[in-house]
Amino acid sequence: MIPFLELKPTYLELQEEMDAAYQRVMNSGWYLLGEETEAFESEFAAYVGTKHCVTVGNGLDALRIALEAHGIGPGDEVIVPAHTFIATWLAVSQCGAIPVGVDVHQDTANLNPELLETALTTRTKAIIPVHLYGQAADINPIHAFATRHGLTVLEDAAQAHGARYHGRMCGTLGHAAAFSFYPGKNLGAFSDGGAITTDDDAVARKARMLRNYGSEKRYHHELPGTNSRIDELQAAFLRVKLRYLDEWNARRAGFAELYKSRLSHLTSRLSLPSVPEWSSPVWHLFVIRHEMRELLQNHLSDHGVQTAIHYPIPPHRSAAYPSYSHSSYPVAEGLCGKILSLPCGPHFTTEQITQCADQVVSFVEAHG
Repeated sequence: MIPFLELKPTYLELQEEMDAAYQRVMNSGWYLLGEETEAFESEFAAYVGTKHCVTVGNGLDALRIALEAHGIGPGDEVIVPAHTFIATWLAVSQCGAIPVGVDVHQDTANLNPELLETALTTRTKAIIPVHLYGQAADINPIHAFATRHGLTVLEDAAQAHGARYHGRMCGTLGHAAAFSFYPGKNLGAFSDGGAITTDDDAVARKARMLRNYGSEKRYHHELPGTNSRIDELQAAFLRVKLRYLDEWNARRAGFAELYKSRLSHLTSRLSLPSVPEWSSPVWHLFVIRHEMRELLQNHLSDHGVQTAIHYPIPPHRSAAYPSYSHSSYPVAEGLCGKILSLPCGPHFTTEQITQCADQVVSFVEAHG
């Protein structure tokens, strides 16, 4: 069986360094908001290329706190893609704001900038472009639209650690960005974790307060904050993994190229990921599309290949958003019935990826 995702190899490859990080934290006697967290924030900010990195408890909190730090709240509207993990929408709702969906581009599945005007109202305050599957959204036209209308641009970079747009790192393209360190991410902890990156001193200061009960000084609470803090162990583990992120991303890219080379002759019957010339993706996911997705998935499972679907139900069709049930985003809805994610992590072998690709070929050639 070739698993879709296997996390143990990420520990085994770096076991000596991970164990040393564990011992360092345990021997320190300090387990929250300490030296490891400060060091990781500094190192990740330097990697991304921003002035500030503020760690939080998870990626959803990173989105929500970043919105709150920009003053987004009840009654405001925030433009979001119709095809994304529901956390993008939930973060808006948890601020008391209203998510306003915009359909995505047929080729990239990222937010379609040409449709932004249709979602704009007098209550619109922000746009959240998602760098879906590890590929940058088309930020320049989004930013131009936001500038014309005085809107905040918050990148959802939960799947895009190290991805680039026109050579610029994701996480530096908007007013702020939110990252997730969920274990399965390209840069993943061994528990939940998240971060906000920004060059804005005031936003960073407010985010630091919001994550820690609204306080800078103990028992002095300036804001109605929350408790959303990464722990010292996870910060220490992330510091180790960060040193290998580019290498692991390069492995993912190599496997993506292997998939494309072995499947390219099927493109009249199977859709492969579309990569614009300005994009340097990190292949958090390798997502294909096929009209008989369920049959293909069953075929792969029967032949020892696990797959996943990201995401089968768009947010506006979920029970969490019943008032949106009559909304229509045809591209997003069409994608949900065709998309299939193939194994593409950094710890697979060439032989495993080849086996996955060959089984896709076997099915498509037999079924069209």
